[in-house]
Amino acid sequence: MDASWTKPLGTARELLWDMERIVALTGKAALTLHRPEFRAPAIVHDQPWEGSTCCYHTVFRDPVNYKMYYRGADFRSGKSTHPEVTCYADSDDGVTWRKPDLGQYAFGGSRANNIILMDDCASHNFSPFFDSRPDCPPEQAYKALGGRNASTGLFAFASADGVHWTRLANEPVITQGAFDSQNIAFWDGRRQLYVSFFRDFQRLADGRTCRAIKTSTSPDFRHWSTPVWLSYDEGTPDEELYTNAILPYPRAPEIYVGFPKRFLANRVSSCDQSGAGGIPGLSDGVFMSSRDGVRFKRWTEAFIRPGLQPERWVNRNNMTAWGLVETAPELPGTPPVLSLYSTENYYSEGAVRLRRLAVRLDGFVSVQAPLAGGSVTTRPFTFSAPAGHAPVTLRVNASTSAVGGIRGEILSADDGRPLPGFAADDGDILFGDGIDLPMHWRGGDLRPWSGRPVQLRLDLQDADVFAYRFG
Repeated sequence: MDASWTKPLGTARELLWDMERIVALTGKAALTLHRPEFRAPAIVHDQPWEGSTCCYHTVFRDPVNYKMYYRGADFRSGKSTHPEVTCYADSDDGVTWRKPDLGQYAFGGSRANNIILMDDCASHNFSPFFDSRPDCPPEQAYKALGGRNASTGLFAFASADGVHWTRLANEPVITQGAFDSQNIAFWDGRRQLYVSFFRDFQRLADGRTCRAIKTSTSPDFRHWSTPVWLSYDEGTPDEELYTNAILPYPRAPEIYVGFPKRFLANRVSSCDQSGAGGIPGLSDGVFMSSRDGVRFKRWTEAFIRPGLQPERWVNRNNMTAWGLVETAPELPGTPPVLSLYSTENYYSEGAVRLRRLAVRLDGFVSVQAPLAGGSVTTRPFTFSAPAGHAPVTLRVNASTSAVGGIRGEILSADDGRPLPGFAADDGDILFGDGIDLPMHWRGGDLRPWSGRPVQLRLDLQDADVFAYRFG
């Protein structure tokens, strides 16, 4: 094995989401996409200032609580019925949400509403985030981008509390794009840069134009690099990506995850009685991940299917909100879950809903094998032992059946042979279900092998492995 492939893992969590860190899958083992489970609606947009085209939701957790932002808009009989506004909601648990009366802006003669912005340009797609940069000025603890289209560009905003907002500059800070969608930004502590992902229209080899994603970076949120297009693994088809919903994965921030809404512009369902002027277009949600923020592994199978609800087969539904938050366990004795959120009932006579979806921690993709068996072997890496003298072991996020199991071995990257005491026959068969299950070998403590290039091989039967770490 080429030593140049050796990667320092340290004590970080390694996720089995693409082939970059995998050298071989054998037998019946395969990378497998897992779909989220639908839960109750998180919020229903039933107020006069919201409307049938509420969308572009942002959800995150800050030091205070869970926060949500979204566009209030209504479109009926081929026209908008009121100006677009930006609305705010909050929650103590990410499950039950409230719309506080903020009293900032009047709508229909009353200030009893949750509107935080009435900006003809930015309210179309205002997308805030909590700025985790260590030296961020308190008056700019929250930042946002907003801009309707290419003629306006993206404007930068800041806020001390996430509710009261001002523009950071009178001129747009990003101008090379189309922007008529949700355009997001965040602080990446690993890269020490602000990162933005936004819409533009890309011309394909056959001459067609396609909704696609560009990215740009900034050291200060005001001056941004020349945008570049995202790229994908060889063989990934050209598809219309309406939004991107890209963010650092909270449990392994060195990896980006994205949840674009995939748009089929010419497909219409018999369920679509929306009255949206005969506009075609069906959508579902896809999943992708990246280690550098430019080249992504994008799954072509749907991550979020429209499902059995007829209203999710109406054009421009199934938009995944920007944000991925940890919420409380859903069954006694189980770990927390990851919650993300998806729109439904868009372009409807009834109220638009944002439904919560639940995912196992790290549970987007696994290496999976049936009872017939299969194995995965990683590329070489080094790990670090935590401070102290406690024994170091390998811990996996894994799930097996009662009859299934996982055997593992730690290999020397020099010759591919098992380390003494860490061959498959030296270890116990792991069975069970948990996010941090320890694997045991006769060799015991892995601390002496810290910093040395090794590989991991796991043999699976009726099992999934999502992630692993040393600690």
